[in-house]
Amino acid sequence: MRTLQLFKNPRFLVMLALGFSAGAPLPLVLGILRRWMTESGISLTEIGMTALIGLPYSLKFVWSPLLDNALPPAFRSWGRRRGWLAVIQPLLMVAILLMGASDPALAPLATVAAAIAVAFLSASQDIVIDAYRIEMLEEREQGLGLAFYVWGYRLALLAVGAGVLWVSEYTGWFWAFAYAAALILVGFLAVWLGPDVLSPRPRIAVAGFAARMRAAIVDPFADFTRRPYWLAILLFVALFKLGEALAAVMVTPFQAQLGFTRGEVAQVGSVFGLFATLLGALAGGWLVLRIGTARALILTGLGQMLSNVMYIWLAYAGHDMTVFYLQTGVENFTDGLADAAFLTYLSALTSRAFTATQYALLSSLAAVGTRTVGAFSGSLAESLGWPAFYAVTMLAALPAMAIMLFLLRRLPPEPEAARA
Repeated sequence: MRTLQLFKNPRFLVMLALGFSAGAPLPLVLGILRRWMTESGISLTEIGMTALIGLPYSLKFVWSPLLDNALPPAFRSWGRRRGWLAVIQPLLMVAILLMGASDPALAPLATVAAAIAVAFLSASQDIVIDAYRIEMLEEREQGLGLAFYVWGYRLALLAVGAGVLWVSEYTGWFWAFAYAAALILVGFLAVWLGPDVLSPRPRIAVAGFAARMRAAIVDPFADFTRRPYWLAILLFVALFKLGEALAAVMVTPFQAQLGFTRGEVAQVGSVFGLFATLLGALAGGWLVLRIGTARALILTGLGQMLSNVMYIWLAYAGHDMTVFYLQTGVENFTDGLADAAFLTYLSALTSRAFTATQYALLSSLAAVGTRTVGAFSGSLAESLGWPAFYAVTMLAALPAMAIMLFLLRRLPPEPEAARA
């Protein structure tokens, strides 16, 4: 009965809507932008460099102390968390509209500048939503609240990733981006109707900028460096997604060069792709429970690496919808598997004293490969060709697997009895 009452909690609907608002901008600065630039005749090397647009997602911890301590410039009566969201979300909508109003064929720098603004505002929204979630929900509600957030996030990836492609087929890119901007209103409505939270200034807020930065960044890292093999752990976190990062940046131009239309990409990547990802995440969670997080990381990491064989098959098969479905299904399922184990591992690494900050720093580190090394994937694909390129993405996953095996030997998982 108590579990049923938790599900009826309206705050979970707020998290569902905020998850939707958080997920909506991401496809615009990744797959959608790359598809648009591919159709505009932009080279693969230049498209590969768009991976750098996502750097704000990796660097968001830098300005998070400002959003955590300063009062918003407007909507102050809504409180610090809701006030900042009410400021950020309209600006995010404007940035998305400016991105859609640009033309990468005529003025690519304007398109990139608007995309950077979208990424920065989206990352800022993520910072505030995370803080709002932690302060709004009780400790026993956090897990279920996060589940609602993830479902909203995934639904937004579907609504924007597939929806923008569908709309653009009939109305052009500007109205497709206008559709995406309108979806942010879902989050604004949740902020308007959501409960206020008590978010007093931390004591360090009055101690000066240097002290705030030390409390936000230096102290969590100092705490982390006191654990055994901390450097190997950080290297593993940074490298685990490297192969996936190289592959993901080139997915959109790869599909376009094989002749798949926007409608076909939307058809395969929508409900089918979403179902495969959620099924993989469910299977990954079950695997973690059965064999433990560390061993699950090895198995799911290998699965994620080997799934790139499907790209090689598709490269040789060409415009084959059957192989396209198989490739998408295998890739999304193995990504869901690996994400379940990897996010569980990141959560286990955080100290109770610095949970939010250390998780933000670790998750930012995990995205470094996508935002930096991924920028060179275009030139690599141009020089090697698609089959050899995706073979290289498989090899790029091996260093992380080797480090994980090293950590398993030096820091073996606790026995089941100890974990119970």
